[in-house]
Amino acid sequence: MNPNDVIPPEMLSKNAHNDMLLFTAFLSVIIGSVLIYLGKREKLLWMVVWSFVLIGMSLFLAGSILFA
Repeated sequence: MNPNDVIPPEMLSKNAHNDMLLFTAFLSVIIGSVLIYLGKREKLLWMVVWSFVLIGMSLFLAGSILFA
């Protein structure tokens, strides 16, 4: 797909509303927090790092929805 192509409106998702995306970001922060706890308890560094990235990306998504 060429980056200059414009996606027609009829091909865009009609079900992805900002409220649901915010809810998904909120759930990702909760899940990431639980995974950080479990990763620290079991001494799994990859799980802790992955969870911090998950939380960071979720906060970025929420910020871009709220402030854009």
